Amino acid sequence: MRLRPSLLPAAAAVVAAVCAAATPALAGYNVWTGEYTLSRQELQAALEQRFPATLRYAEVVTVQLSHPRLVLDEASNRLTTHVDARLTNALLPSPPVDGKLALNSGVRYDPGQRAVLLDNPTVQQVEVNGMAQYREQLNAIGAVVAQQLLKDYPVYTFKPEELRFGGKEVEPGTITVGKDEVRVEVKNR
Repeated sequence: MRLRPSLLPAAAAVVAAVCAAATPALAGYNVWTGEYTLSRQELQAALEQRFPATLRYAEVVTVQLSHPRLVLDEASNRLTTHVDARLTNALLPSPPVDGKLALNSGVRYDPGQRAVLLDNPTVQQVEVNGMAQYREQLNAIGAVVAQQLLKDYPVYTFKPEELRFGGKEVEPGTITVGKDEVRVEVKNR
C-alpha cells in the first residue's frame, strides 16, 4: 500500500503522536490544577546521580553508599531514600560490614537555584547485621551521612521558561508528596 504524497504530513503527525505517547512524560505543568508534577521515576533518576558515594569519618571509618531506592511518603509529606552501606574500619583488621540506611528528607523550593531541594534529612533507620551493640554509634554516623549526602541536594531544577506563562513570571509554592509523584504548586509573582 502506498500513501499519496499529500497524506505524508498527516501520517507523520500520527506517528509522532503515537511515539510521544509511548515515551514517559517529564515534569509537566497541569493547567487545570496549576501544578508541576515530578514523577517518582524522575526523582529516582536525579537521586541516582548522587551515588555511589564514599564518606570518611575521623580517618577511621569509611562508609560506601550505593543503590539508592526512593520511597514517597505521602502521609508525612517526605521522601525516604534507602541505600546499601558498607562500613570499613581502618584501625581494625576485620572484613567490611554491610548494612542498609533509610534517610528521610523533606522537600523545599529554593528560588536562587530555581530548584526543588531535599530538606532537613535525618536518619530513619540503620540496619547492620551483628552490630546491635553499636546502634548508637551507627545512628550517629547515619545522621552525619544524611546531612553530608542529601542536605540541599537538588532533585529537580526548573528551566527559566518553565516559570513563565503567558508572559508572566510564576514561582513554585506548596510542595506536596503524593503516592507516585511530587506536586509543586505554581503561583503568580
